[in-house]
Amino acid sequence: MATAGGGEEATAQRILRITDIIDEPLQFTAPIGGYEEMPLVPLEKAVEPLVSILPAVKSHAYVAKQKCENPADGLTQDESASIMLYTMGWKTLDKCLYVALNNALRSPDRQQSLEPWYLFLRLFLNALFRLPSLPKTAYRGVKLDLSERYTAGKTIVWWGFSSCTTAVSGLDQDNFWE
Repeated sequence: MATAGGGEEATAQRILRITDIIDEPLQFTAPIGGYEEMPLVPLEKAVEPLVSILPAVKSHAYVAKQKCENPADGLTQDESASIMLYTMGWKTLDKCLYVALNNALRSPDRQQSLEPWYLFLRLFLNALFRLPSLPKTAYRGVKLDLSERYTAGKTIVWWGFSSCTTAVSGLDQDNFWE
């Protein structure tokens, strides 16, 4: 995960990515729709509707695209940069793309909240779908007791994107939670 430097801000971003599971709504809601009908556009165009929500998004998109000039993963530069843009930590946490996108995905009126995100979602999800599948189990660690919220055997849909790991041993390390 790219961060906006070290220190307290980086720690706050890491903790937010781990603990934001508490913001996931528990009620089952309809799938999102509309973004899949949008055209695939370059990253610069995909973030234009987000400027009113995230004023710094264009400059972060520029940096992400410059860092993805020759992607080695078979994705286009724009696809690879959309993933990088999502993973980047920004100096102001509440104006960070992953925070704003997950808030929109978890919103009770998510269809309306997501409309400005459609072009970005089309590019971002296209990129994720083009990555090779890995037949592995993904683990999600939180330093909270969520046993009251999640019942064994019950289907729960998390609408927000979630940070996970393929090695449960990584969740046992003290520095994971620091």
